[in-house]
Amino acid sequence: MRDDPLLQPCQIGHLTLKNRLLITGHEPGYAEDGLPKDRYRAYHVARARGGVALTMTMGSASVSPDSAPSGGGIEAFRDEIVPWMQALAQECHDEGCAVMIQLTHHGRRTRWDRGGWLPTVSSSQEREISHRHAAKLAEDWDISRIIEDYATAAERMRAAGLDGVEFLATGHLLDQFWSPRSNHLDAPYGGSLENRMRLAMEVLTETRRRVGSGFLLGLRYAGDEMCADGVDAEEGLEISRRLKESGLVDFVNVTRGHIDTDAGLTDMIPVHGMRSAPHLAAAARLREATDIPVFHAAKVADVATARHAIATGMVDMIGMTRAHLADPDIVRRIEAGQEDRIRPCVGANFCLDRRFQGAAALCAHNPSTGREQEQPHSIAPADVSRRVLVIGAGPGGLEAARVAAERGHDVELHEAANDPGGQVRLMAQSERRREILSLIGWRMAECERLGVRFHFNSLAEPETVLDSDADLVIIATGGLPHDVPLHAGQDLPVSSWDILSGDARPGQNVLVFDNAGDAAGLQATEMIAATGARVEIVSPDRALSSEVMPMTLTPFLREVQGKDVHFTVTWRLNAVRREGNRLLADLCSDYSTARMTREVDQVVVNNGTVPLDDLYFALKPHSRNLGEVDRDAMLTGQAQSITRNPGAGFALFRIGDAVVSRNIHAAVYDGLRLMRTM
Repeated sequence: MRDDPLLQPCQIGHLTLKNRLLITGHEPGYAEDGLPKDRYRAYHVARARGGVALTMTMGSASVSPDSAPSGGGIEAFRDEIVPWMQALAQECHDEGCAVMIQLTHHGRRTRWDRGGWLPTVSSSQEREISHRHAAKLAEDWDISRIIEDYATAAERMRAAGLDGVEFLATGHLLDQFWSPRSNHLDAPYGGSLENRMRLAMEVLTETRRRVGSGFLLGLRYAGDEMCADGVDAEEGLEISRRLKESGLVDFVNVTRGHIDTDAGLTDMIPVHGMRSAPHLAAAARLREATDIPVFHAAKVADVATARHAIATGMVDMIGMTRAHLADPDIVRRIEAGQEDRIRPCVGANFCLDRRFQGAAALCAHNPSTGREQEQPHSIAPADVSRRVLVIGAGPGGLEAARVAAERGHDVELHEAANDPGGQVRLMAQSERRREILSLIGWRMAECERLGVRFHFNSLAEPETVLDSDADLVIIATGGLPHDVPLHAGQDLPVSSWDILSGDARPGQNVLVFDNAGDAAGLQATEMIAATGARVEIVSPDRALSSEVMPMTLTPFLREVQGKDVHFTVTWRLNAVRREGNRLLADLCSDYSTARMTREVDQVVVNNGTVPLDDLYFALKPHSRNLGEVDRDAMLTGQAQSITRNPGAGFALFRIGDAVVSRNIHAAVYDGLRLMRTM
C-alpha cells in the first residue's frame, strides 16, 4: 500500500495533503437557514473519517446577496457562517483531512425570485437556458461591490480556520465575464481576453491581498467550453498560462464543457451509460502545458481510473465526488486492501436529480448519505442473534439481508426468479444502463461474505415461512405492472415491463401512454424506436417524463431524437378499441373536453407498480405484530416492538414496492432503517 500512487502525499503551496484523493465542491442541499449546520458537518466529517485528503465543502457558496443559492445552499455573505465553518473544519482536521470551500457569484445562473428578490447581474442580458432568467448588465459599482464580496467571503473562511478557497468560474459570473458567448460588455471588462479576464484577476488580486500567502487560492473553470462561440481549448490554455503567470493561484481545478443547458451539464458531469473520465486527457494536456497543480473530477467512479490518473502524472489530485456519496470509506478500504468491498457509484444520479427537484442530495445506493446523524454508515452488532427470513432479492430485500447479517443475525433469503435484482434487472436490459446492476452485485457480494443463505427459483409459500422457525420475516416481493383504468379495452395494451423484458415484441406504430413519468416509459420508448418503429409517447403531465430529471433525461432524448418519435403532453389515454388488425386509442384531456383518436398497432402503458402482496396478507394473521409498523419508532431509530398476537412466533414486515410503488432508494432505505434496530 505504501507504493500506491493514490496514497502518496501531495504538496499544494504550503499545505501537504496526505493522499491524492479529494472531494470536489458540490452542493448537497443540507443547509439550514443558509448555514452549514450539524447535518452539513456530519456529512463532510464522515468522508474525512473515511480517509480522503481534502474535502472541498459546498458547491458554489454565494458571496453576495444578489447571488441567491438554490434551496439548501450556503450563504457565505453572512458573518454567522464563521462559527459553523470553524466547527466543520476543526472536526475534519482532527481526522487529518484538509478543508476548503468553493465560493462563487452565480451571475445569471440563478433567479431573482429567491432569497432577497434582488435583480441578478452579469456580463450579458441574454437568458441562461437552464434557469430561464435574464440578468441586469453589470455596472461599475456592481463590479466593485462584487470584488469586495469575494474577498470578504474568503476572509471569513480564513477566520474559520479553513485551508483555502476555490472560486468557481465554470458557468458562473467569472466565466460569464471571460467567455465570449456571455460577455456583451464594452471595455474595460469586455472585448479582448485580457478585458474579459479582468474581473477574475481583480477578484484574485484583492483576495490575495486580504488573506495573505499562507491561505490557498484556487480556481475551478472549463479549459474548453466545447461550443462554437465559447472558450476553446487554445484559449483555455492561454487563460491557464495567465493564471499561472499571475502567481495568484496555488492550484486550478479543470473541467471541460458548459453548463447553461441540461445537455451541456450532463456532458460535463456524465451519468450512467456515458463514457467514464471523459475530460481527464484535457486536464492532463493543460497541466503539461502550464506546469500548474491540477485538480480534476468528472465521472471518475472507480479506483483503477483514479490510480491511473495519478500514476501517469495526468493530474495532481483526483476527485471521486459522487463515488464518495456512495461510499465515504474509499481511502480506508484502499489502505486495508479491500478495494473489492467499495460500494460502487452506479451513476444513477439520484444525488443531482434530487437537486434539480429542489430537494437535498441522496444516494440511490447508500441511504446513510445525508443522514449521517440518524443513519450512520457503520452497522452496530445486535445484542441477541435472531433468525431472519427475507422473501425477495431485489434491492430492498438484499439490503435488509445485508444489514441483518452485518448485525450478526442468521439470515436466509428466498427469491422466485433465477437471479437477484428484481426491477433493476429490467432497467439493465438497455446496454447503457447496465452499470446499475452493480447496485445488486455489491449487495450480493456483501451478503455472501456475511453468510446469508440464498434459495433462487424458490417461490415462497405461506408454509415456507410458517415452517421456518423465523423470528423476523421481511416481505420484499416488489410489485407488478399497474394497469391504467380504461373505459374500454382494458386487456388490449401491453406494459412497459413487457417491452423491457422481451415478453412483447415492439409494434411498428406504437402509442406509449406514460402515466408514471418515470424512466421505464422512456426506456420502453427507446427500445421500440431502435427497431425503426414510429412511437408517440403521451403523458397527462405538463412536461415530458416529469419524474426524470434533466441529466438523466438527456441520454434518453439523445437516443430517440432523430428517430420517428413524437411527444404529446397534457393528454390522457381514455380507451382502446380494436378495429380489424389496428387499435384505436382514444385520448382525453384534464384541461378541457377535447378528444383525439390515434390509430396504431400497439399500445404500451407505463403506470408504476402495484404491490405483490399475497404472501404478506396470507402471513399477516399468523404474525406477532399482525404486520403493523410502529411509525414513530421507525422515524426515531427505535426497534419495532408492537405485539398484537402474543402467541405468534415471528414479526412480519414488508418493504419497498411490496408496500407501494416508489423507487430504489426507498426500498434500500426501508431495509436499512428497519433492520439496523432489530
